[in-house]
Amino acid sequence: MTPAALLSELRAVVGESAVFAVGDELAPYLVDWRGRYSGAALAVVKPASSEEVSRVVEICARDRVPVVPQGGNTGLVGGGTPLADGQDIVLNLSRMNKVRDLDPANNTITVEAGCILQDVQQAAQGADRLFPLSLASQGSCEIGGNLSTNAGGVHVLRYGNMRDLVLGLEVVLPDGRIWNGLRALRKDNTGYDLKHLFIGAEGTLGVITAAVLKLFARPRVAVVCWLAIDSAANAVQLLSLLRGRFGERVTAFEVVGAPALELVLRHIPGARKPLASAAPWSCLIEVADSFDGYDLAAAVESELGEAATSGLIRDAAIARSEAQAAALWAMRENISEAQKIEGISIKHDVSVPVSRIPVFLDLAESALRREFPDLRIVAFGHIGDGNLHYNLSKPVSADNAAFISQSGRVNRIVHDLVGDLGGSISAEHGLGQLKRGEILRYKSTLEIELMKTLKNALDPAGLFNRGKLL
Repeated sequence: MTPAALLSELRAVVGESAVFAVGDELAPYLVDWRGRYSGAALAVVKPASSEEVSRVVEICARDRVPVVPQGGNTGLVGGGTPLADGQDIVLNLSRMNKVRDLDPANNTITVEAGCILQDVQQAAQGADRLFPLSLASQGSCEIGGNLSTNAGGVHVLRYGNMRDLVLGLEVVLPDGRIWNGLRALRKDNTGYDLKHLFIGAEGTLGVITAAVLKLFARPRVAVVCWLAIDSAANAVQLLSLLRGRFGERVTAFEVVGAPALELVLRHIPGARKPLASAAPWSCLIEVADSFDGYDLAAAVESELGEAATSGLIRDAAIARSEAQAAALWAMRENISEAQKIEGISIKHDVSVPVSRIPVFLDLAESALRREFPDLRIVAFGHIGDGNLHYNLSKPVSADNAAFISQSGRVNRIVHDLVGDLGGSISAEHGLGQLKRGEILRYKSTLEIELMKTLKNALDPAGLFNRGKLL
């Protein structure tokens, strides 16, 4: 079939205005958020229902046309960007944005893959419930993308990542068949739990079109604090103390290195220092409870006072209003935007056991500075679950082009150290195009073989998100 005939058939399925192949309309879907990856495509197709997705995929399978599933296009590893050869159809699910069901008694919400994360949060709030996934991109990222990358964010410490927040899925398989696994059950011991094949698979095994998500009691009180600390070791010790005192009420524990904070203050309008005193590291913590019958803020303040007396923290600011809490969170959430404004860097999304974070930071800096003495290390992330965003550049943007050409050597230093410490080279962003070759060094031959076996079983023609993950 000719491309023109193919597009005509696709338009008959999804509507004339939901297929575009030329011009400015196409461009935003061909470039990733960072601007690092760009590709080409036969067309962007935007179905409005699972049935339309099924028919589009069936047509593409028949004609052996590759498919790139895409959501809000906020990924950081090029997973939703088509390759440069222009053979792909970009299957964008943004029109599939309905809340199909909300069941407060069962603490579940069933949503389509194109729902924006923030809209799901607000729908849950309207039922006096919480959907806890929280990301800096939550105003534009979509549930399908969150699922396909097994998104994490700032509340993994208490609620887990996306894999932990899902009860059931609806998936269109690479041959066009629809698997309806939208079960709202917490107990279902009837064989393989198929949904876990598709969560974190980055669209290589099928298209997630809907999901049953878990809801939780909405916190009635939250205490948000910004702390100045001298070392990551102090942060790990403080985390242990707070979790021992408050248990699961510690919902977030973020760490921000001084260079990351500096970039936010430099590039984000309205950003202000949370504390007058400077420190090598800052911690942003949140302690929350659905029960408001006691003074949680006083208890947190007392615990921080003891930590200050023992030398674990230098200084602390405790938000006294929702506006102040939002301002503190904005400092953390705008780091990626500030980095984007500053310019390109070599990014790492790594995880190690929480207890080994100080070891990783010390060894990585020593090894890197031996080869790159004037390196700028922008480190921040979710220290509560062992996930660091460890991003490297030169202090002068003009020097970065030469430094970026050393990405292979830099990655080898960082990733080998992560591997030695029992960690992962991709904690929450996925592999995409960025790390699909790199992962071969850190997964066993057997693991790669098993992953390829799954891929071949579900997508034997290799049409789904080719060139990504594997």
